[in-house]
Amino acid sequence: MLSGLISFLGGSLIRAVWGEIAGWLTARQQHFQEIERMRLQGELDAAAAQRVQEAIKLQAELGVKQIQVQAEAAATGIEMDAWLQAVKDVGRTTGIKFLDVWNGAVRPALATMALAVIVIEFFRNGAVLSDWDRELVGAILGIYVADRSLIQRGK
Repeated sequence: MLSGLISFLGGSLIRAVWGEIAGWLTARQQHFQEIERMRLQGELDAAAAQRVQEAIKLQAELGVKQIQVQAEAAATGIEMDAWLQAVKDVGRTTGIKFLDVWNGAVRPALATMALAVIVIEFFRNGAVLSDWDRELVGAILGIYVADRSLIQRGK
């Protein structure tokens, strides 16, 4: 009977101890898994925050670029309006006879000199125009050819 009692208590005691050890091991494993899950969640949250910051920075940069483009477009529009007004004013009479005669003489004189420079440079450089010559030709064409179409478009 004593051996049965010892056997019974021994089996129950071993089961109780084993149950405690198994419960402790399970709790320890769950604890490590929870710590690992929290570490991974922290890394994911940090990466998400970094992406959000980069998106905000990109949106701010794009906003600045958009403002720059709008400002450049506005400046270009102002320059074009000023050019159109200058082209319109080239041939306008002032009502003062001396100024009207002077303005009437200056434009053809400058055009003649510019054309003479182009012809001389053209033959001097062997039928090749330099960058400066091309700019001069462009300016002359802009004043004498484009001004008529711009004036008509502006009316």
